[in-house]
Amino acid sequence: MALDKNQIAKRIAQELEDGYYVNLGIGIPTLVANYVPEGIEVILQSENGMLGIGPFPTEENLDADLINAGKQTVTYAKGASFFDSALSFAMIRGGHVDMTILGAFEVSQTGDIASWKIPKKLIKGMGGAMDLVASAKNIIVAMMHTDRKGNSKILKECTLPLTGVQCVKKIVTNLAVLEVAENGFKLLERAPGVSVEDIKKYTEADLIIEGEVPEMNV
Repeated sequence: MALDKNQIAKRIAQELEDGYYVNLGIGIPTLVANYVPEGIEVILQSENGMLGIGPFPTEENLDADLINAGKQTVTYAKGASFFDSALSFAMIRGGHVDMTILGAFEVSQTGDIASWKIPKKLIKGMGGAMDLVASAKNIIVAMMHTDRKGNSKILKECTLPLTGVQCVKKIVTNLAVLEVAENGFKLLERAPGVSVEDIKKYTEADLIIEGEVPEMNV
């Protein structure tokens, strides 16, 4: 059974550590705010000018003026602050973000990421992704393992325009947890009910498999 988007976000939330400053990209990454483990304090940053994002709102605490970079309504945590985008990008470019969690169209086995443009499709621009991948200390990608036709998005080399080069550390997909290694992706975990052979079938990149691969705890 492949994971759904919320389960991908829940698994990525296990990578968070106490005291981290974390930027959440558009799409699946925004869901991570709902799954921050109990007992740790994580400060979530949005490049549109917010530090201290809380979980998504319910109807009772909905405030249309509070949005993240993906224009989704959010809540704020105790001690949150608001500022202009210039200060936000100073935080990012200054290396003050411990972890960035991004979505992607493709990731290569050398850690390249393509996340902003599909040729011949209308786009709004790269947004803050290029700054984030160039500045963050640790980059994790949340994505689907394949496209709608079943073609692998985990590749030896990206085919789409790149956002960043050799920057991704780890990927969590609906099928697996993968770590960028020297000669390919190291398979760390597999989704519950998904076999190693299934992951091999849907992965174009080189896979490194060492011993028994455990199931994710989601």
